[in-house]
Amino acid sequence: MTTPTPPSTFPDVEALVVDILKQDPALATALVAVQPPSTFDGTTAAVLVNRRGGAWVGELHVDQPLIELEVYGPTKQAAHVLANEARRALLATADHQYGTNLITDVEEQDGPRWLPDYLYRAANRYVSVHKVYLDVY
Repeated sequence: MTTPTPPSTFPDVEALVVDILKQDPALATALVAVQPPSTFDGTTAAVLVNRRGGAWVGELHVDQPLIELEVYGPTKQAAHVLANEARRALLATADHQYGTNLITDVEEQDGPRWLPDYLYRAANRYVSVHKVYLDVY
C-alpha cells in the first residue's frame, strides 16, 4: 500500500479566508487582512486572519488548517459584534467551492473569547480558532 503524498503546493488558506470575508457585507466597514498596516493601533474595526497550524491528512487528500481570527473594534461591544459576524461568515463557507478550492467543513475550535492585546494596549480584541477542511487536488 502506498501512502498518499501531500501536494507540492498548498493553497494559501490565509489569502482564501481574507478574500471570502472581504465579500461579506457585514464586514464591509472593517479592515480584513493577514497583517495590519503600520498605522494600526488596535482601536479600529479589523479582522486579522492567521494560520495557526493544522494538518495534512493524506488518505483524505485534505488540508485541515487552524485559522485564527483576531477581531478588533473601537469598543469591547463593537469588537464582540464584529467577532460574531466574522465567525458566522467563516462557518458559512462549509460545502462551498471558491475557485479551485472546496471547503467541505469548518469547525469552531475556540472562541470568540476576549483576549487583551499587549502590542496594542488600547485595543479591544476577541480571538477565535476554526478548523477548515480544505480539499486539495
